[in-house]
Amino acid sequence: GMKPGLERVFRLLDRLGSPQEHECLVVHIAGTNGKGTVASVVASMFQAAGKRTGLYTSPHLISFRERIRVDGQMISGDDVASLVSLMKEGIEQEQATFFEATTALAFEYFRRQQVEVMVLETGMGGRLDATNVTRPRYVVIPSISRDHTRWLGDTIQGIAAEKAAVIKPGTEVYTAVEDSEALGPIMKRTDETGAVLHQLCDEVSIELEGHSLGSLQFTLTTPGRVYHSLVAPLTGLFHISNLALAVLVAEHAGLTDTEIREGLRLMRRTGYRARLEVISRDPCTIVLDVSHNAAGIERSIDALLEVCSSTGNRCVVLGLADDKDATGIAGHLARFADEVLTVNLPVERSMDAERLAEACRSHGIAASGRTSVCEALDEARGKAGPGGIVLVTGSFYLAGEVVRIDMPGGAP
Repeated sequence: GMKPGLERVFRLLDRLGSPQEHECLVVHIAGTNGKGTVASVVASMFQAAGKRTGLYTSPHLISFRERIRVDGQMISGDDVASLVSLMKEGIEQEQATFFEATTALAFEYFRRQQVEVMVLETGMGGRLDATNVTRPRYVVIPSISRDHTRWLGDTIQGIAAEKAAVIKPGTEVYTAVEDSEALGPIMKRTDETGAVLHQLCDEVSIELEGHSLGSLQFTLTTPGRVYHSLVAPLTGLFHISNLALAVLVAEHAGLTDTEIREGLRLMRRTGYRARLEVISRDPCTIVLDVSHNAAGIERSIDALLEVCSSTGNRCVVLGLADDKDATGIAGHLARFADEVLTVNLPVERSMDAERLAEACRSHGIAASGRTSVCEALDEARGKAGPGGIVLVTGSFYLAGEVVRIDMPGGAP
């Protein structure tokens, strides 16, 4: 039967002839942090293997079209328009949400494009997420922590159970989760469905060879192979577990060492960006980050402290949605920032910049609100000065604004 909460998206898909049942390999990625990274790397690896690969991610930085890609290419504006007009009546009659409609549109586009692999990132949660309408061959759960506390219930077990619901009979499940509270519901779900659970800590060993701002190099040993000196264009040791999960999936699916290596090296061609991405190095380094919860920001700060010289001023531009843990986030920023400039996000659910500045000040950081992202960025550049660093973090929306203002890398 249909699950309550998924009826609308199923009815929308029925009207299209159930494109989610298109015969292909499905990789479904659920969890709190690391989803986008795993999705991009897995998609890049299958592309390197010559498989026609659909990638569905959210949210976007600048353009809605970023969410739906085939072989790295965004869906065209024309294709969006024609699919929306095809689906318009159904969307209205079913009163579908934005995410439900977008997800159905992605499945229909992928079917029309005859993809061989679909890589799907859940929106929020898992059990009732609009993406939870397929039978995935692989499920990856990179991490579990508290993010949207007001939606998913407050316990780690509750959050993990929501995410684990994307596991189906016949799924190979890969996770880096080690915390017993979070692992419990994942193990329970794999038992119930007869899926196979692979825990990263049991299956790989990692030898770090080098890391800097924008690059990781490491040797990875899996049950089947040794991957010598893999290189990824990423900042932060915490990413290695995400990358290792992607390698395990690709290896299990039959990809070669060469394909896996190339997929890793070229992962940015999937449109992946704004994860501790350096968008300018002169006169000061500007780093763009989409971390938006305490666990993600903690990892980003750790990563920057590992690779940044101790000299130079450090300024942070911060904007958060109003359901985030501002105090917890400020505590992590206090280890890094000389000063924080807070901004309102260009969305209704923005946390007030002054309230955010107050949370930072309560941790002893010099902090004050600014009226616009543009103004905050200019001022942060000045405060960082030559050799300094500006970190822009807290939200996809904020990162998108900065990409718009500062288009040296061009639109994604």
